[in-house]
Amino acid sequence: MPKSRIRKKADFTPPPSKTTAIKLRTGRGWVAPLMLAFFLLGLAWIVLFYVTQGSLPIAALNNWNIVVGFGFIAGGFVVSTQWK
Repeated sequence: MPKSRIRKKADFTPPPSKTTAIKLRTGRGWVAPLMLAFFLLGLAWIVLFYVTQGSLPIAALNNWNIVVGFGFIAGGFVVSTQWK
């Protein structure tokens, strides 16, 4: 079997380039706190409704208080789509 040739020239390695730091600041620092606030408010609304056996947060809504609580949670998911 013939012997393969030995490369005489060194492999090309590009010179190191100067890289700059990329700023990831998008100005959306409000998204995560608002999302968590909606989640926690919805959860607290539903828990308060069950703990007080329907007399709080708004007694006139009766079982619609659960829908309001899940509405806050759904609002948290809507806000989470703005997170980058």
